Amino acid sequence: MSNISQYRNTIDQRYCSDEANRIRWQKTMRFVESSTFARSKAASALDLGDRTPLVGELENLFGCTFESSCCDLDVDALSGRYDVVTAFEVLEHLFNPLHALLEARKVLSGPDSRLFVSVPAAKPAMLASPDHFHEMRPQALQSLFSRAGFRVVRHDAFRIRRWPFYLTGLKPLLRAIYEKVLIYELAKS
Repeated sequence: MSNISQYRNTIDQRYCSDEANRIRWQKTMRFVESSTFARSKAASALDLGDRTPLVGELENLFGCTFESSCCDLDVDALSGRYDVVTAFEVLEHLFNPLHALLEARKVLSGPDSRLFVSVPAAKPAMLASPDHFHEMRPQALQSLFSRAGFRVVRHDAFRIRRWPFYLTGLKPLLRAIYEKVLIYELAKS
């Protein structure tokens, strides 16, 4: 049996203080804040994965407490009803991201509820993260979202490092070309 934990991040002080994560969280908040959906307060919210500092900012934005999933997102069922569900940097760590998306769809409260998702874009193998089980191209993500019963409301892409990093060597320079976070606002189709 494979070591499942190799595909999971530990959310600790080192992870939370990593500059790339802080930049990702800032850009993620800007994306969510620019949503017309974010202008209304949510009665209930769920964040898939372990709690990060980003969740506290989301709670302030939406005006409600975010519950955190505490189950195996590859096989377990989600329960409850939520106006907003977030899955930031989660799907690439799962063996079965379709299951997690189907479960997220099931717990969304209605047609006006939203799922916000971010994932790293696919990169060449030499740049792929060893703790990612999947890194997908935008077309593959679109197919996955459609198969799970979602439509893309809007999307964007951004980098998570400051430009001087990309000038420190060949691999960092290649990351400037390939390393991006893909972020989506999804609604039920």
